Amino acid sequence: MSNTKYVFVTGGVTSSLGKGIIAASLAKLLQERGFSVTIQKLDPYINIDPGTLNPYEHGECYVTDDGAETDLDLGHYERYLNIPTSQANNVTTGRIYQSVINKERKGEFLGKTVQVIPHITDEIKRRIQLLGETGDYDIVITEIGGTVGDIESLPYVESVRQMLWEKGEENAIVIHLTLVPFLAAAGELKTKPTQHSVKMLMQSGVSPDILVCRTEHDISDDIKRKLALFCNVKKEDVIQSIDAETIYDVPNLMLEEGLDTVVLKKLQLESTKEPELKVWNQFLQKHKNPISEVEIALIGKYIELHDSYKSITEAFIHAGSSNETKVKVRWVHSESLTPKNFEKKLQGVNGILVAPGFGDRGIEGKIRAVKYARENNIPFFGICLGMQMAVIEFARNVLNLEGASSTEMNKSTKHPVINLMESQEKVTEKGGTMRLGAWDCKLNTKSNVYKAYNSEFISERHRHRFEFNNDYLTQIEKAGMKAAGTNPKTGLVEVVEIPKHPWFVGVQYHPEYKSTVLKPHPLFVNFIKASLKYSKKVSN
Repeated sequence: MSNTKYVFVTGGVTSSLGKGIIAASLAKLLQERGFSVTIQKLDPYINIDPGTLNPYEHGECYVTDDGAETDLDLGHYERYLNIPTSQANNVTTGRIYQSVINKERKGEFLGKTVQVIPHITDEIKRRIQLLGETGDYDIVITEIGGTVGDIESLPYVESVRQMLWEKGEENAIVIHLTLVPFLAAAGELKTKPTQHSVKMLMQSGVSPDILVCRTEHDISDDIKRKLALFCNVKKEDVIQSIDAETIYDVPNLMLEEGLDTVVLKKLQLESTKEPELKVWNQFLQKHKNPISEVEIALIGKYIELHDSYKSITEAFIHAGSSNETKVKVRWVHSESLTPKNFEKKLQGVNGILVAPGFGDRGIEGKIRAVKYARENNIPFFGICLGMQMAVIEFARNVLNLEGASSTEMNKSTKHPVINLMESQEKVTEKGGTMRLGAWDCKLNTKSNVYKAYNSEFISERHRHRFEFNNDYLTQIEKAGMKAAGTNPKTGLVEVVEIPKHPWFVGVQYHPEYKSTVLKPHPLFVNFIKASLKYSKKVSN
């Protein structure tokens, strides 16, 4: 029988307090102490997964090795812990209900009335314990999305109540993340929102074991005592989480506050190791004390919400630290790049990244950005749709294939240099039907990407329906754009490159998903290195 311990992280007062960062920071500290830890996210929305959600709704959709389209918090988990997540690490209400309804249709409930309790809560508990029952983890941290009091979250809180009772207080605990706001007019921190939030949680039968208080100002001992008194916790179980310069400071801040120590004490676990965070702090030191700076234009169509490109901007931070370089992002909306202004809008950047996306909105702007990078020898990095735009731009302006396009944007184009994948032709449903997850790629040993990876065979995560049309491969390669990487089984082009350009790489996959603090992605590291070289060349 599994003796895995469970830590639940709930949120109160308001959303976006950083439950994912607190969960990941705690996991990092426990990992440093020698425990095997994983984190999962329970999302209360009824979508089966975030794959069909507009990025403006929920930020980017993160993809795991096993092809799960998941919440962006799983990206934080992987970036902190440097271990892959899976389908089991993200559960939505939609998936819970879908599973229960399928069982009902098969007659598995033997004619009983199917209800939220016990059927929905039983399914939630089953999903929570899937990772724990593998025997791979000492501790499973479960982050519950939304805010306590939300109608959508009630079945999850009830499931937590049941698990706390079933597992016992030494095997399952609750961390409640809350807000202690500062009222400028009164000049003081206010505890009332936290009191109300804890009261609401307790009305559901769950009493928090630990309070983590988000704040802009230091919380005094008096306030900690007050919170402890009103919220039924000990003073040492009230943890301050003050605003940090960067999310990567949070593990150190939680270490100072003793969050990991309090958790281990409550779970009756002993650790012989102290968290050193040696490599982590080396990364932080370089990140905070760069010796150079580059400016990268990120060309996208959802730039109003920066979380739409969260993994990319975090990969920039990892690669920047690796190069001891500050990466300044110039956010450029692809729809804003017109024939008259695109040169002015991109002037002065040291590198151009054309980001992923779907649909025809803003693609001409992306193509102009590719052209500007190619003609001016500016380091270029195209990801997924960005790689496809690079192929289209090359076909139009170098091969002079008039109207060359993707059948995603123009079904009747005379030159479909990007085409729907054969396996996608009969697909009608949108959710979870793309080419998803980790796929192999064989690299050309004479390419820039091979130099970056220092390996001929790689595996990267995908999320797309359209692909490079191999009917045009010969003439595109003759004109100077090379297929630098292909899938060994299907022959699909995964990477394109222009060897005569200082650094021009387009990839069909999403390298940003695999960049972590301990292992910055080699393509991002090389892209920033090339951009740094370009900036020095321009300034001399």
